[in-house]
Amino acid sequence: MKWLAAVLAVAVILLQYRVWLSEDGVREVARLKTAVAAQRADNDTLVERNHQLAAEVRDLKTGMDALEERARSDLGMVGHNETFFQVVPTHPSPPAHVPTRTAQAR
Repeated sequence: MKWLAAVLAVAVILLQYRVWLSEDGVREVARLKTAVAAQRADNDTLVERNHQLAAEVRDLKTGMDALEERARSDLGMVGHNETFFQVVPTHPSPPAHVPTRTAQAR
């Protein structure tokens, strides 16, 4: 009977080792919970973006204002009875970074 108790104790110890210290144990569960939380946050962001895109598609299909706004910004549309002015500077602006010459070491 003592050998049966010893075998059961060894089995319990091995199972506890596997739960707490192996790669498939508690640490893996904690890592997976963190990964699931991060994925849910990403999904929430993508759901919001999808709602915005769906609203934009709905506006483009039904309203002319959204369509005209998109044509002006993306295609450079100029409406009827409108004049387009392009302002070009007379002197080109100097570059932001002008390399300077350094004295050579002798």
